Amino acid sequence: MGAVNGGDERYFEGCGREGPVRCIFFSEFHPTAGPKITCQVPEDYVSKEVFDAVNVYIIPKPQLQRSILTINTFGYKITGFPVRIDDAKYARNAYYFNLCFVCDAWARTVQYEPVVKKLSEYLLTMEEEGCFLSQVSSETTKHHQLFSILKQILNNLNATGMSTVREGEMTMFLKVVRAATDPPPVMDHHVPIFTTEKGVFQEEQWDLTTQQLLPHVDGFKHIAQIAVDADVENSLVKACIQNLLYYKAVSLLPIFLYSNVYTPTPKVRLLATDAALQEECIKYVSVSGQQLPSVQEIFVMYCSMTHGTTLQDLCSRYNPQEHNIDERKLVQFGLLHKLIRRICKYPVYIKSTNHCQPVTSLQHSFTGLLSYDEVCCTRGYSPKTLEEKVESDPSVVVIWK
Repeated sequence: MGAVNGGDERYFEGCGREGPVRCIFFSEFHPTAGPKITCQVPEDYVSKEVFDAVNVYIIPKPQLQRSILTINTFGYKITGFPVRIDDAKYARNAYYFNLCFVCDAWARTVQYEPVVKKLSEYLLTMEEEGCFLSQVSSETTKHHQLFSILKQILNNLNATGMSTVREGEMTMFLKVVRAATDPPPVMDHHVPIFTTEKGVFQEEQWDLTTQQLLPHVDGFKHIAQIAVDADVENSLVKACIQNLLYYKAVSLLPIFLYSNVYTPTPKVRLLATDAALQEECIKYVSVSGQQLPSVQEIFVMYCSMTHGTTLQDLCSRYNPQEHNIDERKLVQFGLLHKLIRRICKYPVYIKSTNHCQPVTSLQHSFTGLLSYDEVCCTRGYSPKTLEEKVESDPSVVVIWK
């Protein structure tokens, strides 16, 4: 499918972006006229021609009743929950209806599915208790009531993501809950750090294994080290941290070393203009109990990070402790807010000219795909030991990226 939304290439089917609900319509199967739209907000948003082309999916066969169905066609994405009520009081002994949300074809709509289902069940109850729906097409008052309900829901969901519907003695609460995407895989060399204060979490919120890990998540210990210190199986540590990632309780950082090399990203310019970011940064990187550093001193340190300059070099040059700057927190804050990024080293084994010399298992791991951090964690080497092995091996070169 080509780009939509005025030619903006950011909007296309599958782009993952959320969009507003453009229309809500109520459709039913009329015993003589067949499938039809009885009420929609805004009126005539979905034309009769479009509806006639897709009504087989709006009022589907019995096998698809009580299932979320989404149709993407004619520039619309239509999500519904078709319902059939079996009762002899209806013509043909059954009543069919479907309440549908209509969004742009490119929009992500999975977050609306529980709302559509709940609203359909609410309307089902109204029908079972007072034949409300089956009278909408014949009674002006009922039609006006349903139109008002759908209009309120459409406006409220688009404005706040929530809506409260009251009809007679019935009250319904609707809320759009955004489903988070799957978190990235957690590796041995990743360093978890809390993005919210630990104090906001109550122990009963987490399972026993997670409770055992929490004291060891300090923003500096990597996964393999946490597993050892907490005496928890490595795979369980990864599963727990991945769960915390899903709930956005933690983020993942690279291992902190004074021999690391960092470089600023284009986002570092925000530190020069964003007052809220400046205040947050100053408080975060300051040495506890000391006078707060100036944003100019912090900004200079970030901008001085470059290829070939280690953090140790920067500390020797600027002596951040004298300016009440904690260099470890400085790096943490920069990585968390993407003001800087780590430049990693990737060892690559190049075949030796001496064919009699066997290739070691360590050399086999130097594929250029594993960073120093990954090799150290999987092999159990210290960074210094690995550095010595790489430097003493002429058949290994290092890529910085």
